[in-house]
Amino acid sequence: MSHEEQTDTVYGVIARFGDTDSLLAAAHKVREAGYTKTDAFTPMPVHGVFEALGGKRTILAWMVFCGGLFGCLAGFFMQYAINVHVYPLNVGGRPFNSWPSFIPVTFECTILGAALTSVFGMFGLNKLPMPYHPIFNHDNFDRASQDKFFLIVEAADEKFDEQEVNSFLQSLNAENVESVAN
Repeated sequence: MSHEEQTDTVYGVIARFGDTDSLLAAAHKVREAGYTKTDAFTPMPVHGVFEALGGKRTILAWMVFCGGLFGCLAGFFMQYAINVHVYPLNVGGRPFNSWPSFIPVTFECTILGAALTSVFGMFGLNKLPMPYHPIFNHDNFDRASQDKFFLIVEAADEKFDEQEVNSFLQSLNAENVESVAN
């Protein structure tokens, strides 16, 4: 069966573990075996699982910085254009371009730009909203929010072979290993 045919019917192979130590050990071994399209689902934060699976930092921090910078410049130049070119008022003899009075609005526009970029950037990078995901087809996946730890190797991985991954995950002392339908 070719790789393209597998990805049409199988989303991946999922393994269930009973504790964090066995999940972390399995995550390290899966990464060492060369699998790159993997994910872990846990009922609580597990320190080190992101690094064990070879996770990389996202560009969200740079997006937020650029959004804040855009908000800062937009806030400043909006006030500059209004006070200097569109509607100049001589108030108490101050100059039209009185930048110290622009600071509060510029600051608030910086925060607004960064906040909006972080919210919409997070939604975009996480591909949300996602009301359906193939992993929800797994019978016991609801235990991922209660007391079990899951590790999945996706069929989109270049090295994926369903039987090979299945036997590899069983060799990592998993409680249960199953294929997940697409």
